[in-house]
Amino acid sequence: MRQIYFYPRLKVMNLSLFSCNRKRTIRSLTGSLLATCALALTPLTSVADTAPDFALKSNQGETLRLSDHRGEVILLNFWASWCGPCRQEMPVLDAINKRYSDLGFSVIGVNVDKDSTLADKLLRDIPVGFPVLYDNLSLVSETYSVDAMPTTVIIDRDGNMRHIHKSYKPGMEREYENQIKELIKE
Repeated sequence: MRQIYFYPRLKVMNLSLFSCNRKRTIRSLTGSLLATCALALTPLTSVADTAPDFALKSNQGETLRLSDHRGEVILLNFWASWCGPCRQEMPVLDAINKRYSDLGFSVIGVNVDKDSTLADKLLRDIPVGFPVLYDNLSLVSETYSVDAMPTTVIIDRDGNMRHIHKSYKPGMEREYENQIKELIKE
């Protein structure tokens, strides 16, 4: 099993995941990486690391860059259309976004489905007011070491990761809100 590294220590994709022509895949990944993502050089490993910057296309058609939200508290939520807890969490995150958006807070969703039409279909059934970004190649989720669905990362106004939550169970939103309120006060 070989790893592809575009930059020192940045694991982008596992070659064993591909059954097509590897050279073509590498060229495609290289072009996609250079064209759509400005990623940090090392994967995120712990709370208090600076959140790696990235730029991805949103469900509203524009490209959104995380660093454009510096100065805000951000709840970055990685989710997939096939994930039951993600479906439960979406309306909760939308309510939190509405409740705290006037205080310098934003929710940004990152969908990890390879086919963004699956995300669009889910968003028609469960509409949300926050932007949803498409990480079809899993470049951003790899950088953030996402290994569970959903994964929620809460980022402070200075761009530092402060809290990581793996999975979702009803009631976890109280913990999210306590952490968000604390970071808003800082």
